[in-house]
Amino acid sequence: MAGQRGKRFVGFGFGPIQSALFLYEAYRSGNFASFSVADVDRELVEAVRAGGGRYTVNIARSDRIDRFTVEGVELHDSRDPEGRRAILAAAAASDELCTALPSVAVYTAGGEASVASLLAAGLAARRRAGGEPLPTIVYTAENHNHAAEILEDHLRAQTPAGALAGVQILNTVIGKMSGVITDPPTIARLGLATLTPRIPRAVLVEEFNRILISRVRLPGYRRGIEVFREKEDLLPFEEAKLYGHNAIHALIGYLAELRGHLTVAEAGRDAWIMGVARRAFIEESGAALVRRHAGVGDPLFTPAGYAEYADDLLERMVNPNLNDLVERVGRDHTRKLGIEDRLYGTLALALEAGIEPRNLALGAAAGVVSMIRRRAAPAGVSLPDSEEALDEASLGELLRALWGQSGQALAQAAGAERLVALTAEALRRLRVEGLVR
Repeated sequence: MAGQRGKRFVGFGFGPIQSALFLYEAYRSGNFASFSVADVDRELVEAVRAGGGRYTVNIARSDRIDRFTVEGVELHDSRDPEGRRAILAAAAASDELCTALPSVAVYTAGGEASVASLLAAGLAARRRAGGEPLPTIVYTAENHNHAAEILEDHLRAQTPAGALAGVQILNTVIGKMSGVITDPPTIARLGLATLTPRIPRAVLVEEFNRILISRVRLPGYRRGIEVFREKEDLLPFEEAKLYGHNAIHALIGYLAELRGHLTVAEAGRDAWIMGVARRAFIEESGAALVRRHAGVGDPLFTPAGYAEYADDLLERMVNPNLNDLVERVGRDHTRKLGIEDRLYGTLALALEAGIEPRNLALGAAAGVVSMIRRRAAPAGVSLPDSEEALDEASLGELLRALWGQSGQALAQAAGAERLVALTAEALRRLRVEGLVR
């Protein structure tokens, strides 16, 4: 294997998590000699190439926004035959790789240019000088609890037996908030640097880098990105991310929308919203997760540890330097209001633990109202003409239709009726507050 200071990094996808987390940390570590990335955005590939393999990201700290420039990156268009050959050769010589794609569904999109196909061919070709396979790890950063297992299944289906010897695919829990800003007035107002001078996009991320990953089990392997924290079992921490961080972020966003706030930072100055958020985080999400995972033995899953986690996140979420727009936070209602996702999944978790999640229910009810106001239902799901027409019966029909997108069994589960009732009761409370007609 290459020396610790001569490692080779390869990435798939060049969004903010890749550019401002994995590549950024790999570059800052000083342990890598080369950086190669595949993406399908031709304009982005050409812009970074025109800049000599240099790009800039913006780091939101509590009191300022800093800029950081990464250099020496080779960006390749994976839809182009020459780009595919280059990324295949890079993968075959890699020590650490990262997939940072919109979802796990993208692994197989694109035929011979798909991430799974390119990775399979590249990893199968790994060899040391003596002919033995080169030890390699692959970080999966698709915000899915089983991304590593899904990717490994795809790779095994496309490689000969034994071709993945010495490869370990890792799950990740990424609690780092990030985004891409394309609005020129916002870029100017915040004083942001664009990725390159040729492309009007600015990547803005928070400074947080306490990323959790699966424990590396390759004998003698030393990671080049040393700042990440390995955990024996990531699932409890993935649940803390989904049912804690993601759930409360969505709750704040949907309640902020009802209150007329434009940014999450504005919501941070709203005592009512933040009071609801803190109670939901600690007394409902936290209490349920501590009961479920106390046996893990990690300080996070103790009342004091979870309260510290909640307070830290609540402060980070409302950082004005992140420019986190309420409109953006509330997008993708179908996923965020899914019966197993951040809001209703957390409600169900609390009920299972014997906790009445009345604060979380306010966020869920606000999310339903947001979907109606934005007319954001998926195909096949009918919305009431207005929020005024929403009563418990029509609410139940709407939620069951929405949850049916994930499977009829879930939508018809006995606990679903309790979730509907909790949402209806929360809707009544929002009407008393004058937030819903």
